Amino acid sequence: MRRFTSFNLVALVFGLAFLYLPILILIIYSFNASRIVTVWGGFSTRWYVELMHNESILDAAWVTLRVGLLSASVATVLGTLAALALVRGGRFWGRTLFSGMVFAPLVMPEVITGLSLLLLFVAINFDRGFWTVTIAHITFSMCFVAVVVQSRLLSFDRSLEEAALDLGATPVKTFFAVTLPLIAPAVIAGWMLAFSLSLDDLVIASFTTGPGATTLPMKIYSQVRRGVTPEINAVCTILVALVTLGVLTASILGKARSPARTP
Repeated sequence: MRRFTSFNLVALVFGLAFLYLPILILIIYSFNASRIVTVWGGFSTRWYVELMHNESILDAAWVTLRVGLLSASVATVLGTLAALALVRGGRFWGRTLFSGMVFAPLVMPEVITGLSLLLLFVAINFDRGFWTVTIAHITFSMCFVAVVVQSRLLSFDRSLEEAALDLGATPVKTFFAVTLPLIAPAVIAGWMLAFSLSLDDLVIASFTTGPGATTLPMKIYSQVRRGVTPEINAVCTILVALVTLGVLTASILGKARSPARTP
């Protein structure tokens, strides 16, 4: 049995500090009263107040929220259907190709995904804007939902569905009355994960966006290139809080995928 040594403790502390100390500094300086980001001028929430009156950032946040809600909902439906096809469909023709197409965005670089979608929209002469960003987010977030739901379906007790069918329920009614409630934690976790991924996407949205469809990460990136302002610290703090809340919620709900162990 390996012991937890002081070296392991030091390595753990330095690793966590390297990952989370910059985020902590950003959060602290979002409450800085000074307009100079690197100079602490006392505790203040003035930048959060001014952020609420910044029309350009609020518009970008509204676009991001709409894209996230819509893309996460559609991706959850498609990802759940894909997981059902992979787990319940058996060895159908084209299964390998279908599985590869579903899970390809997991390993595909975001630059390649964004560029390929851009070329597709240009080829079909589809105006880039809100809907192209939403379609792009559905494309890459659907696979994450499929992974989460598929892992739950693999441990699903099929005897519950068979009992419902024996009692006269149709397959559709069995799915909505038995299957869906039991896999609901995984479905919700997949939705939260897809929403979080959509919320902080920058690369793919940059390729597929158009006039009037600037997302919040894109707005932040464009302003940071001209210099970091206290308002950027404030909006980044809010964004970090939302993403953290979404990931934690998805993690907690995802633990319900596995059936409880009986002693």
